Amino acid sequence: MRLKDPKDTQRILWTKHAKEKMRFYQLSERKLRKLIRNPDRKEEGIVPGTVALMQKAGSEKNPYEIWLMYQKVDKKIKIITAWCYPGISPKGIPLPEDEDLKEILG
Repeated sequence: MRLKDPKDTQRILWTKHAKEKMRFYQLSERKLRKLIRNPDRKEEGIVPGTVALMQKAGSEKNPYEIWLMYQKVDKKIKIITAWCYPGISPKGIPLPEDEDLKEILG
């Protein structure tokens, strides 16, 4: 099954790297948009100025996590990458709730 490449919108920009990772891990645009709106965990990204979001997925026997890294650019969100982490990852540095993100997404 071939997933459609996401299109840039007024609010969200997708990098080529993110599109390639979406294809590799079979992640849909809809699933990643849901992750942006409702993450289970929000942490500081590895790259300065980025934010990493996580959402649990899978089953109790076979858990995994879907991660997404984004950066704010003006009034838009630039999706840098997305990946699946097998199992449960250790907790990192949490970030407070971001009202700007809710305002951008509407």
